[in-house]
Amino acid sequence: MSSSTIEVRPLTGALGAELLGPDLAKDLSPELIQEIRNNLLQYGVIFFRDQDLTPEQHLNFSKMFGPLVINPVYGSVDGYPEIMPVIKDVKDTYNIGDTWHSDMTYMPEPPLGSILYAKEVPKVGGDTLWTNMQMAYEFLPEPLKNSLNGLNAIHSDAFLTARTEERNAGRSTKLVVDPNRPELRALHPVVRTHDETGKKALYVNYPFTYSFEGMSREESLPLLNQLYAHSSKPEFSCRFRWQKGSIAFWDNRCTMHYACNDYQGHRRVMNRITIAGPKPQ
Repeated sequence: MSSSTIEVRPLTGALGAELLGPDLAKDLSPELIQEIRNNLLQYGVIFFRDQDLTPEQHLNFSKMFGPLVINPVYGSVDGYPEIMPVIKDVKDTYNIGDTWHSDMTYMPEPPLGSILYAKEVPKVGGDTLWTNMQMAYEFLPEPLKNSLNGLNAIHSDAFLTARTEERNAGRSTKLVVDPNRPELRALHPVVRTHDETGKKALYVNYPFTYSFEGMSREESLPLLNQLYAHSSKPEFSCRFRWQKGSIAFWDNRCTMHYACNDYQGHRRVMNRITIAGPKPQ
């Protein structure tokens, strides 16, 4: 979908493309915003290089794609409740997002997507991978597709909140500590139909999908683990090497992502803004 204002460079045959040309710090025309959105729908995750954004400019660009969401589990950048810091410092052990996942699926209305801006990156390491959950669904055996269609699953944030102290001890980006906050749970279809494209995608992920509706966790795990392994095949994925000023904008409705923790002793600083999405159907 290259145009006079955007050069599109696909990363792999599965998903992902770099969009060269736009300066996201500027006021963008409605036509250019629509073109960016069209590329997001086509490629699942899109990337921009050499951007220089203030927090206000990051917010302004993100708002062009919908209302913003404040993360209920992690803290925020001082003065900017809609911006979540994603930081791994030199002495940190853990990073954020080190499992294949879709963001905040424990919410009744999970995000449409997120826009992640790299402020500081290590010389080597800290790549992020994405996988195409529409392709993962497409390549399932037909009998398995038929059994999954119409099935629902319970999603929970307990994977994060059950180990708050341990995770916070080894990370600069802290989980909110509130022992009185109830567990966040939501029920979603296992096969989700994209509200804009109409395409079907698997909609389960390792940290947040707890069990199938009407089944115990123990009964659910064999099939869930099979779906997780299938979804993360290299054939369905792309890998992005960050640079300072890079931006990734992904569609949370049809992708999962994974942040590599292979840069011990080095600092990585990013800001993430999340866009509200509809209830999965």
